[in-house]
Amino acid sequence: MLLGSDQPSVQEALTRVRPLIERHAEIVCEDFTFTQDLSRVESDLAVVLGGDGSILRSARQMGPHQRPVVGVNLGKLGFLADLSVEKLLSVFADVCAGNCTIVEHLMLSCSVIGKDGQVLAERLGLNEAAVLGGPPYSIMNVDLYVDAELVTTYSCDGLIISTPVGSTAHSLSAGGPILRKNLQAFVVSPISPHTLTVRPVVDTADRVYEMVVQEPHVDTAVVVDGETLHNLTPNDHVVVRRAEPQFKLVEVTGHNDYRTLRKKLGWGGRIQQMERD
Repeated sequence: MLLGSDQPSVQEALTRVRPLIERHAEIVCEDFTFTQDLSRVESDLAVVLGGDGSILRSARQMGPHQRPVVGVNLGKLGFLADLSVEKLLSVFADVCAGNCTIVEHLMLSCSVIGKDGQVLAERLGLNEAAVLGGPPYSIMNVDLYVDAELVTTYSCDGLIISTPVGSTAHSLSAGGPILRKNLQAFVVSPISPHTLTVRPVVDTADRVYEMVVQEPHVDTAVVVDGETLHNLTPNDHVVVRRAEPQFKLVEVTGHNDYRTLRKKLGWGGRIQQMERD
């Protein structure tokens, strides 16, 4: 499958990589609008052109039938879309020959359960599920349950439950830790908590997590991978658990998570000397 957006940069890259892809593989599906149901497409590989956002959308489109993804970075950071166009041109033949590593990553299933127990909405996610307050942007209380037991009540602007893949996304901006992408764990990160004692928590992905807002704002919503899933009403339960499918990412020789952090985030253990004016 050949996937991406309809942006000019994607179409320009497509003209460069299409001849190579057609030389080594058969293209059975193309989607540059993120609208097709990819779960029904029979394929061995998905080449996604763009950034991490394109990969998130493609993973959602593949649903329960995840295929190995080759991510080609045309965006800014590119933690998942790690290959440049030039790198793809040099390694694609090896990928098709099986000379690569396919790493499976945790995905989450997010469901909104109403007061009567009815499932109001559900979605598969790769990065995170977050309860966000919305206007009037005053502080709200979010109850967190783990395996049906109350953990605590956060007074905050929102609460994020993130996968390891999502630990370098919204959760990181909220002060959450960076997890190795193939760990089987979730990160719980409050957004702007109204106390100095609250810190992010890492726990196993084998548990079931529930977020409840007793008094939501008018536009309080649960957001999965950056897209609104459902607006919440009092006592709706947002349930997050390990999803059955796993996201599959193709990694080529030379890939290193710590190198990616240094290169993409400027992450490091020592202070860099600043250039003088």
